[in-house]
Amino acid sequence: MKKSLIIALWAIAILWAVYILNIIVFFADFKALGIRPREGWGIIGIPLSPFLHGSWGHLISNSIPLFILTFVLAQFYKKLWIQVTVFSVLVGGFAVWLLAQKNTVHIGASGVIFSYIGFIVFSGVFRRSAKSIIIGIIILLLYGGTLIFGVLPKQPGISWQGHLFGAIAGIIAAYIYKDKYKADDKFKS
Repeated sequence: MKKSLIIALWAIAILWAVYILNIIVFFADFKALGIRPREGWGIIGIPLSPFLHGSWGHLISNSIPLFILTFVLAQFYKKLWIQVTVFSVLVGGFAVWLLAQKNTVHIGASGVIFSYIGFIVFSGVFRRSAKSIIIGIIILLLYGGTLIFGVLPKQPGISWQGHLFGAIAGIIAAYIYKDKYKADDKFKS
């Protein structure tokens, strides 16, 4: 549990450090490094966008669920959390780059958050293990409304495409990794 807590804290610390460096040290607009759909240089935003946030409110609203979901993923899917994270960032980000509206910039960790929700919820379905199902139900109870309403195009300036493609990437990862590390599915006392 301690290792999972440290991983989750590091994830948040990195987001905050990048934001603080952006506004205090570099006086630059790192947001320009986000995903820019179908622009050549916009593809660089795929690995960078989860670390970039537009405001303190944006950073804070992503920090809490990212902390909780990273902890859950690292705790219960110990051997998969890195693979799921990389897969989610690359696949979800590429889908945004390929399919989102042109002349937009997509930033923030919410695509990863939605990916984690999709992965955790659907791991229970695909693995058919009691532990994965219980964890998925808890996450669904906590974030089910966010998952449903976050993928709908309702608020200007919010990347519903990042949410949608992040969730889809998480579901795909849950399917791909359903048979990996079955030992992690056993309850440990």
